[in-house]
Amino acid sequence: MAEELVDIVILGASGFTGKYVLRELLKFANPPNSVPRKIAIAGRSKEKLAAALTWASGDKNPSLSSSISIYEADVNNVQSLITLCKKTKVLVSCVGPYRKYGRPVVEACVEAGVDYLDITGEPEFMEQMEHLYHEKASQTGSLVVSACGYDSIPAEFGVIHNTQQWESPSVPNSVDSYLILETSGKSIKGNIGTWESLVLGVANQANLQKFRKSRPRRSRPQIPTNSMKRGLIHWEETTSGWAIKLPSADATVVRRTHATVIDNPNGLPKASEDSPLDEHPWTSIKPVHYGCYVVQKSVMGVIGMFILGFILVIFAQFKYGQKLLVQYPELFSLGIFHKEGPSEEEIQAASFKLYYVGRGYSDAAQVTPSKKPDKEIVTRIVGPEIGYGNCHQDCGT
Repeated sequence: MAEELVDIVILGASGFTGKYVLRELLKFANPPNSVPRKIAIAGRSKEKLAAALTWASGDKNPSLSSSISIYEADVNNVQSLITLCKKTKVLVSCVGPYRKYGRPVVEACVEAGVDYLDITGEPEFMEQMEHLYHEKASQTGSLVVSACGYDSIPAEFGVIHNTQQWESPSVPNSVDSYLILETSGKSIKGNIGTWESLVLGVANQANLQKFRKSRPRRSRPQIPTNSMKRGLIHWEETTSGWAIKLPSADATVVRRTHATVIDNPNGLPKASEDSPLDEHPWTSIKPVHYGCYVVQKSVMGVIGMFILGFILVIFAQFKYGQKLLVQYPELFSLGIFHKEGPSEEEIQAASFKLYYVGRGYSDAAQVTPSKKPDKEIVTRIVGPEIGYGNCHQDCGT
């Protein structure tokens, strides 16, 4: 008799972020008036996975954690990934940096027709996987969804929500997001995995641009006028702070969505969806220019950001420099990233605010190339700590 498939398996559940994804998923394992979800976790060490499960389950129902299967799988062992994919309907990969460890997992899922999710924030990985596996995934029925954490999900939802508030005859032209990080205690430290992904992203920026130039140009949406020209930094009245351009994956994710909407005006092909889910807001998505910024309230904060950026750009150009950056994250990140990552107390004390400032025109019929926007709509999102408190909630739910 064939082994019954689990609904979801988390690969890398014993990792720093993986255990938070697991903890969040356990909250929704037994939804009311619904069939309980069958969950499994996977990784290289069953002992570490068992410890992560104990930590994530906490004081919850012991029978819940005991019902979760533990599988051994290694991203460097293709056969173990193939075997794992035969046991599940959905695989959530928490093994990063994804440019180093992600491709074998995507390939195994696509070949098996298994749905794949991850929490990457690496544009090159996302675009490469789409290029390599889109056609095959369409054939096997595998849904590959990257960037299912902070900050891409809030970026997508924030832009979509803001643009949906523009009722005819008004029309949006741009939406800029402004991130404010806050804490009621000590400043939160970033995890080494996030830092390494950032280092490798800066180091491979030229490769990303080369890859993009080699690909057919994606469809560009029709937006009323050109975007407002901004430098690396500007003063933003909405947030009363200095806004610094953030080189995150958000802009890439939003632009890909807009291009996909244009190329597929009736929505993407879908299978096995419930009828309520079939009523998607596809045609209500309004393409806009999008910019992503982090806000600093003080000049010293701005200076610190520029020093950090300078260190990254200089050292990431060389292999030995990359090694130093990853080996000594606390030193080179000015204390922002640590090998041990943030403590539970730091995570609980941290929070964020995201302002989405939409600018456009009160009457679409009156728009001309030289006319400045005359209407503004602001959307605000408030949530817990972004890297782990919000990321695992986005992916786990």
